[in-house]
Amino acid sequence: MAKAKTKTKVKNATYSWECTNKKGQTVKGEMTAASVDVVKAELRKQGLVPKKGKIRKKSAGLFAPREKPITTKDIAVFSRQLATMMKAGVPMVQAFDIVGQSHSNPSMGRLIMQIKADVEAGGTLATALAQHPAYFDDLFVSLVDAGEQSGALETLLDKVATYKEKTEQLKTKIKKAMTYPIIVLVVAVVVSAILLIFVVPTFAEMFEGFGAELPAFTLFVVNLSDLLVENVWFVIAAIAIVITAFKQAKVRSKAFRDFLDKMVLKLPGFGLLTTNSAIARFSRTLATMFAAGVPLVEAMVSVAGASGNSVYQKAILQVRDDIASGTTLQVSLAQNKELFPNMLIQMVGIGEESGALDEMLDKVAEYYEEAVDDAVDNLTAMMEPMIMSFLAVMIGGLVIAMYLPIFKMGEVV
Repeated sequence: MAKAKTKTKVKNATYSWECTNKKGQTVKGEMTAASVDVVKAELRKQGLVPKKGKIRKKSAGLFAPREKPITTKDIAVFSRQLATMMKAGVPMVQAFDIVGQSHSNPSMGRLIMQIKADVEAGGTLATALAQHPAYFDDLFVSLVDAGEQSGALETLLDKVATYKEKTEQLKTKIKKAMTYPIIVLVVAVVVSAILLIFVVPTFAEMFEGFGAELPAFTLFVVNLSDLLVENVWFVIAAIAIVITAFKQAKVRSKAFRDFLDKMVLKLPGFGLLTTNSAIARFSRTLATMFAAGVPLVEAMVSVAGASGNSVYQKAILQVRDDIASGTTLQVSLAQNKELFPNMLIQMVGIGEESGALDEMLDKVAEYYEEAVDDAVDNLTAMMEPMIMSFLAVMIGGLVIAMYLPIFKMGEVV
C-alpha cells in the first residue's frame, strides 16, 4: 500500500524513465513522485532496473496547459476497451499499449502504462490495479482478482465494464436533476443582487426629487438596497464562509454527512430519487459481485460502500451481519421494509430459490435505473413551474416596486 500512496498522492513532479525489465527488454514510462530517488525505489520494487541518466524530470513550462484529471468516466471507458480487446483475443500487454497510447487523456494514458509495467514485471492485473486505489476501488480489484483466479477474466472484465458504465449513467442522471435548479437559483440571486446594488439606487435618487411619500413596498426595497450596498463585502464574505464551512463539515464530520443523507431521503421528489438510486446501486453491485463468485458476506462490504447513502450503508451492513448469522438475504431485507421495497425482496427470494440471484438482481437494477430516469424527468417537470414562479416573484417584485411610485404619479395627474 505504500507504493499506492506514492503514486496517487504525491504530485510534486512528473519524471520520465527508461528501464530494463527481468527479460532484458527496454521499457519506458512516466511517474509522478517527490524526487528521483523515490522514482528509482518504485521502479526497483516493480523489478525494473533504471538505466543511468534515463530518469529525467519533465518541465511543464510556464504557460503549459493544466492536465485533465482522471475521472470515473475514464475508468469506465478503459474497462470497456480492455474487456472488448481481451474478448477479441488481443493479449493483455498489447491491449494496454493500444488503449494507453490512443487515450485522449494523457494522465489516464500514463496510468495505463504504469499498470502495464506492473503486469510485465510479473504481477497479476488485480495486484497492478490495487496499486492505484484512488482510481480502482476494492470492488473493481476484487472482481478482476476473481476473474483471474477462475480463468474467466474476459467475462469478468465485461461485467466490470457494464457495472462502471451503468454506475456512471446513474450518476449523470442524478447530477442532471440537481444541476438545473441550482443554476437557475444562482442566476436569480445574482440578477437580484445586481438590481439591488446598481439599479435600485438610481431609482431611489430619482424618487427623492419627487418629494412624495413612497409606497411601503418600494420603501422596503430601497432600504434593502441601501443595506446591501453598505454591507456588500460583508455579505460576500458571509456567503463564502457559509459555503466553506458547509464543505468542511461535510468532509470532516461523519455525523453531519449522516444527517444530510437522512434529510435527503425525506425531501419531496429528491427523496424518491435518492431511494431509487440507492436500490439500483445495491442491486447492480451485488449482482456483479455474486456473478463473479464473491461470497455474499464479503460482497456486502463493497455493496454498502457503493450505495451512496449512509442510511442505506448502515442497513446493508446489518444485512451482512444477519447473513453471517445464518439468515437468508430475503428474510434480512424483509426486516427493513422502510428502506428495501417489496419488489426487491420478492425478486431476491425468487433468485435464492431458483439459484439465479444475480439474474434477478440485474432485472431489479434495470427497473430502478429506469425509475431514476423517470424520477429525474418528473422532478425537472415539477421544478420548472416552481422555479419560474420564484423568478417571477423575486425579480418581478423588484421591478414592480420601482415602478409603483411612477404609476401612482400617473394616477394623480
